[in-house]
Amino acid sequence: MNALESQLEYAFGDNLPAVGTTMEVAPGVLWLRMGLPFALDHINLWLLEDEIETPTGRVRGWTAVDCGIATDATRESWESIFATQLRGLPIIRVLVTHCHPDHVGLADWLCGRWHAPLWMSTGDYGFARLMSAGLPGADGTSAAPHFRRHGLIDEELIAKLAGRNNYYQNLVPSVPLAYTRMQDQHTVRIGAREWRVITGFGHSPEHVSLYADDARLLISGDMVLPRISTNVSVFAIEPEANPVQQYLDSLKKYAGLADDTLVLPSHGKPFRGLHTRIAQLNDHHRARLAEVLEACATPKTAVEILPVMFKRPLDTHQLSFALGEAVAHLHKLWFDGVLQRRLGDDGIFRFIVAS
Repeated sequence: MNALESQLEYAFGDNLPAVGTTMEVAPGVLWLRMGLPFALDHINLWLLEDEIETPTGRVRGWTAVDCGIATDATRESWESIFATQLRGLPIIRVLVTHCHPDHVGLADWLCGRWHAPLWMSTGDYGFARLMSAGLPGADGTSAAPHFRRHGLIDEELIAKLAGRNNYYQNLVPSVPLAYTRMQDQHTVRIGAREWRVITGFGHSPEHVSLYADDARLLISGDMVLPRISTNVSVFAIEPEANPVQQYLDSLKKYAGLADDTLVLPSHGKPFRGLHTRIAQLNDHHRARLAEVLEACATPKTAVEILPVMFKRPLDTHQLSFALGEAVAHLHKLWFDGVLQRRLGDDGIFRFIVAS
């Protein structure tokens, strides 16, 4: 455990639910984990005891929060959960925090399997539909020219990025054709508990977290993670974005939550110490911004900023996120007026300290 982790209280220590099983983390709240084929090798999902009114009467069951990616292994894990962990009750609602593949990948399968409605924010539902359809500008082919403009000239890396054209569609082959909208500060009644919607920006178009005040529970999705910093990237579809600023502004929404809130993150272990962790995340970005600003004493591309921000080797999957994050930090400083952005004759953006 590193120094930052030691400042947090892990409510269940090193206890984790095995694949195909659940662990109760609060009354009516079950924790389950699904594998991922990336360096980030798991996602936490949640089952909430629920009861809804239908045309034929009230039905008891479960709301599933997030879904895992669309792979046979994830489906098999879910089938094990269905067979052994649901106490004979159905899935009656599928709630997705945001549009990234590990969260929405199997939403259509789950909704179809249980004839359950999908609940999402409009921003992330729309993006999931857009990317799953592979429309131009949202497909993988847009990444290579976008990152070329930020200094990626290694043809082998460009070819690898271009080869990921079907990356999203492979992990999210379809998205339900209809959804129920969740909006900021609205409440969602799930069983006997009221959950307040807190939307966040920078990581995805309109990320949803859920807070239950009576139980001091926060399902934080990817907005607040205990060990890693949430990815905030500039991608081709929104090339002039300022996601670092959006993310830092979004963290302020959690300021009024109880000190003893149990945070249920999408990656890592449930923990207490929300405000400590938010302070750490703010410090992390301040430090990265300071490093980037110092490096831009002479003109720098985002590719040249990569070794400043990331000291470890990066695989192709990590490279696209790392490059997006490098651009995001440069953009934050550019929007703040402390960096200038110049487009060279070679068509590449470079950033330098404003004179």
